Amino acid sequence: MTVARLSGFGTTIFAEMTQLAQRTGAINLGQGFPDEDGPAEVVEAAVRAARAGHNQYAPARGVPELRSAIAEHQARHYGLEVDPETGVLVTFGATEAMGAALLGLCEPEDEVILLEPYYDAYAAQVALAGATRRVVTLRPPDFALDPDALRAAVTPRTRVIVVNSPHNPTGRVLAREELAALAEVCLEHDLIALTDEVYEHLTFDGAEHVPLATLPGMAERTLTISSLGKSFSLTGWKTGWLSGPPALVDAAATAKQFLSFAGGTPFQHAAAHALRHEMAAVGALRSALEAKRDRLCDGLAAAGGEE
Repeated sequence: MTVARLSGFGTTIFAEMTQLAQRTGAINLGQGFPDEDGPAEVVEAAVRAARAGHNQYAPARGVPELRSAIAEHQARHYGLEVDPETGVLVTFGATEAMGAALLGLCEPEDEVILLEPYYDAYAAQVALAGATRRVVTLRPPDFALDPDALRAAVTPRTRVIVVNSPHNPTGRVLAREELAALAEVCLEHDLIALTDEVYEHLTFDGAEHVPLATLPGMAERTLTISSLGKSFSLTGWKTGWLSGPPALVDAAATAKQFLSFAGGTPFQHAAAHALRHEMAAVGALRSALEAKRDRLCDGLAAAGGEE
């Protein structure tokens, strides 16, 4: 018997599509996992960590080497200064990072704005936190953010805006002017931003990913979420993280410790190696995926589809 706040969510769409694909023998395009394994050196780093005895609980906030590597990554790629001791929390994937943040930051009756369409876990996590979901729809064909619709969604109860860019499922990368509109609303209404940036390194056609935290006034009110899974094709390791101002990280850590405490220790050591030494593999993956995207689009166009 499911509690009322989770009624209507049922089974996640990803599980449903995987079951359908397995039953029918179809190619499964419904779930974001890669066709190929991650970089061999990253896998070997996990093996070395396990053989070296890193097999017990990690520190609650994550292995120090990984927290430092995450802080270095944010500084190197985006110029964001993050304290690895107080500004980073390692989680079981980005999904847990988002859930822990919402649980730690939202009171019952708070409102959370989601950009629709959205990753299905967001709505369930808002419900688990006892908060109320409000949506701002990104409409086709360009799925641009409408600043007026965003402002109209804000009420005195609004606490958090969840921002997913590069966006799942549309693939849209929010432009600087759209992010500026988000930042303006957050600053005007004293809102917290939770940004899901798991596809941060997998943009095509020269599109620039700009973390919301890099905009003026946003570093102190943004929790940035990412993971090893998408960039390094290691989704089964469920190694994610969030970073940002200590007060917001503390709130997420308070909830996270009672969800899964800490673990995946060899994978955390390997993730530190990946962020520090294997980013070239991410560039190669991005190029390969872009070429596959182009091949698919060309094939569809040749078959009579529209550009």
